[in-house]
Amino acid sequence: MGDSKPSRRISVHQALGGGLVADVLLWKKWGGGVVVLVSATALWFLFERAGYNFLTFVANVLLLLVVILFLWAKAASLLNRPLPPIPDLEVSEESAREAAEVLQIWFSRALAIAHDIAIGRNLALFLQIAAALWFISFIGSLFDFLTLIYIVVLLSMSVPMLYDKYQDQIDDKLYMMHGIIQTQCRKVGSNVLRKIPIPSNKQKKMQ
Repeated sequence: MGDSKPSRRISVHQALGGGLVADVLLWKKWGGGVVVLVSATALWFLFERAGYNFLTFVANVLLLLVVILFLWAKAASLLNRPLPPIPDLEVSEESAREAAEVLQIWFSRALAIAHDIAIGRNLALFLQIAAALWFISFIGSLFDFLTLIYIVVLLSMSVPMLYDKYQDQIDDKLYMMHGIIQTQCRKVGSNVLRKIPIPSNKQKKMQ
C-alpha cells in the first residue's frame, strides 16, 4: 500500500516562519512585495542588460552613503541637531545560536543522505539525488548566475502564494507524481541490480 495522504492542511505562512518574510512572500504585505520585485528587477537590468559592474556599483553606493553620513554628522554638530540614526548592527548571541542550529540541521540531513547512499546502498535515493543534481546543473548551464538569482526571486514571490491558494489541487498532483517517480526508481534499481553479477557460494569457495 502507498503512503496515505495527510488530512491536515499545512499552513504555508507558518512553514515560511510566520514573520515579515512570510508576509512578503505570500503578498500579505503588498508594499514589501512590490519593493522586492522592483528592486530585484532594477538590479537585474542594471547588471545584466546595462552592463554595470557589480563591484563598481557596491563601491559607489557605499561611497555615497559614507559621504551622506559624514556631511550629516558635520551639519548636526554645527547646527546642534541630532546625529544620523545609525542602527546597532551587532549580532546577538541568540541570533548566532539560531543560525548555527539551522546549519547543523541541514548539515546533519546532508550527512544522513550521504550515509544512506554510501553505507545503506539506497539505490532509489541515489538515483533521486543524482537526477536532482543533474537537473540543477542543467538549469545552471542555461542561465548566468545573476539571471538565475533573479529567477529564484521571481519564483519565491509567486510559488508560495500560488501554493497557498491552490494547495489541495497541487498536493494531489504532487502525491501522484511522487508515487510514479518512486515506482520508476524501484524498477530502474531492480533492473540495475539484476545486471550486476553476484558470485554464488560455490564460486566463492572455489576461489
